[in-house]
Amino acid sequence: MITKRSENESDDQPLKKFEFPSTEQKAFSSFKLHHIDYSRCDFPIKNVSISKAVVAAGSFNRRFSTETGRKLEGKVALITGAASGIGKETAAKFISNGARVVIADIQHQLGQETAKQLGHNASFIACDVTKESDVSNAVDFTISECNQLDIMYNNAGMICETSPSVADLDFEVFNKVMGVNVRGALAGIKHSSRVMIPRRSGSILCTSSVTGVMGGLAGPSYSVSKSAIIGIVRSVAAELCSYGIRINCISPSAVLTPLLMEELHRIYPGVEDPQLVKITQNTGALLGANCEAIDVANAALYLASDDAKYVSGHNLVVDGGFTTFKTLSLPAPDILFVTGVAAVQLTAPCSHE
Repeated sequence: MITKRSENESDDQPLKKFEFPSTEQKAFSSFKLHHIDYSRCDFPIKNVSISKAVVAAGSFNRRFSTETGRKLEGKVALITGAASGIGKETAAKFISNGARVVIADIQHQLGQETAKQLGHNASFIACDVTKESDVSNAVDFTISECNQLDIMYNNAGMICETSPSVADLDFEVFNKVMGVNVRGALAGIKHSSRVMIPRRSGSILCTSSVTGVMGGLAGPSYSVSKSAIIGIVRSVAAELCSYGIRINCISPSAVLTPLLMEELHRIYPGVEDPQLVKITQNTGALLGANCEAIDVANAALYLASDDAKYVSGHNLVVDGGFTTFKTLSLPAPDILFVTGVAAVQLTAPCSHE
């Protein structure tokens, strides 16, 4: 408490006591500016004690979900390509955080089995993302089953057998890859936006790749498709932000999914699975860790939740720092060998003019 004299008071008048606004007064003033839409709460508001700080922040729903440890409580997600691999891992992560998940996949039997494994909060719909009508139906199915769509994760993708040289590019293969990886994702963005825009909220995710960030990691068809996804996300974010919708993508390094293992068996015929696993793990740069499906699922959970409420148009790279630097292994001179120590890895020399 302090004393203060108003501008109209003379010096011979006694000072009036002035008190700073109380917490309640601050909360009420903030509440008038940041009104909470209680109609979007998924529980009886009368049974929940709302702290003054939460009201003042205008973020009751977000704070409640975070404090209960279930970041997607009451949310509904549609994930394409979720019958296995990254999509399946993400579906499990979303469900464990309170969400209902619709699995959309071209693999009908496997998709049904996955939904059954994940429990009553998972359902399945057959979906070929190269067909816009299938993607539209998947969105409509989600609305009919769950009454809302809060999260759209465009995860379906394909790896193709293609020449690493652009001089030998097969445009038939290129068009097929672009149809799944790019057109499929864009169809998901289009139709999820269709139902999210009227609600003025939503989170859209897409799976890209480190091959879309750094050149030389894959053939032209796959690399171009993944780079295109990053560009689409950045472009669309500018429009969707005016509707309160966030859109982001995730670029992981090599993850040992069934899709990748199938491709590795093609590249290395006759090589056993343990050796293929070792080959993939050796591509990483972060000591003591490998990129796994759960790492991508955790990234998706962050971007889908209100923890990332102010993140949009972002490409979250999950690669252990691989794309931030490049080391060059040079033959080490004999003088650099020490007894009992392996060969020394040198970085590329710097030149100064």
